[in-house]
Amino acid sequence: MKMLQFASRAALTAALAIAVVVVLTASTRRPSFLRRYEPTVATLPSAASPSGSAPPTSNVVVRVPRDCDIFRGEWVPATGDGAVPYYTNATCGEIQEHQNCMKYGRPDLGFLRWRWRPERCELPRFDAAAFLEVVRGRSMAFVGDSLARNHMQSLMCLLSKVEYPKDVSTTMDPEFRTLHYESHNFTIAAFRSPYLVTANQSDPAGGMWDLYLDEPDAAWVTGVAGFDYVVVSTANWFNRPTMFYEAGRLVGCHHCLVPGVADLKRTYSLRAALRTALRALTAGGEAGGFNGTVIVRTLSPTSHFEGGEWNKGGDCRRTRPYAANETRMVGLDLDFHTVQVDEFRRAEATAVASRSTARLLLMDTTAAMVLRPDGHPSRYGHWAHENVTLYNDCVHWCLPGPIDVWNEMLLQLLLHHHQSGEFSV
Repeated sequence: MKMLQFASRAALTAALAIAVVVVLTASTRRPSFLRRYEPTVATLPSAASPSGSAPPTSNVVVRVPRDCDIFRGEWVPATGDGAVPYYTNATCGEIQEHQNCMKYGRPDLGFLRWRWRPERCELPRFDAAAFLEVVRGRSMAFVGDSLARNHMQSLMCLLSKVEYPKDVSTTMDPEFRTLHYESHNFTIAAFRSPYLVTANQSDPAGGMWDLYLDEPDAAWVTGVAGFDYVVVSTANWFNRPTMFYEAGRLVGCHHCLVPGVADLKRTYSLRAALRTALRALTAGGEAGGFNGTVIVRTLSPTSHFEGGEWNKGGDCRRTRPYAANETRMVGLDLDFHTVQVDEFRRAEATAVASRSTARLLLMDTTAAMVLRPDGHPSRYGHWAHENVTLYNDCVHWCLPGPIDVWNEMLLQLLLHHHQSGEFSV
């Protein structure tokens, strides 16, 4: 009888030891990502480990069917692994303070638990290993304003699951960065150019800018020569007071209030600037030397401030996306989007007619992002006592956050237009 009791106790002890090992192993593999945040709120599991971790278990690149428009759909609740953020502010060092929503105490986490579902297919999760394989030996530049940088930072955070890049910038200016992923020979760069064309601030006190609408900005147009991809985006800055020049002559303005100067629509300057930029990119060796693929990303919504304008108490405090039938593109968002799509189509037709070696792709993210007023930092991009210009930020996007879908879409664009066709990694 004693032998049986001893054996029973020994078996129970062994079982408990095994259980402890299993629990410890599981917790090591999937610690709560929010333990890395400030303040600590443990509710969601972590994304996969950064550089040095194993690649995804599947080595097949998942691409959506060609007849599926990935830019039209709805946001639906994410479940399973889809509810796990790709990265955290501990695993990615590219998150700027004003995007670091968890650090500054954002209390709700619901904005992380949605995924974009196109109308006719499922959009695969971002595959960092597959992306780096697609762009192996290539280079990509992001040209535009701080939202272009926001896009690039999201991509770098997503890629941190596989590899961290080496900074090879030739300038100390953080707005013009170049980084290299050595194991994949992939270069990524940012060129800040909010208007895409030559611009200077003629009246800092009044916020007035002079735009030379027929002159591509030298800050990027020569720098992107030799790149394989250029992601171009702009819109928000065209809301500012501006004077318009063409062929060196003043042709009008927006909100300048100067007698004798025609007050033209904001879409006038956006159209002219985008046309100038795309003309420079599709001219090939004749101007700038770019012969790669131009990806035009449509605007990030300007309409998410509620209760006032950005400098008059406006804020964005919603905690969930709009349903697809709750809102749509209207007003300035619709006007700017129409101009961007029109100019893309025009540039595409011109490139074909002129047999340009540059290719153009439209990355039409606006419809999806109009539905995400919950994804901005609002007042959680700084401490409450800090005096910052954009106190309630409804322009940029939290990282991690809804903006990560831009790179899920970008990967699918590259997969469908990759020159080598079908492949696996």
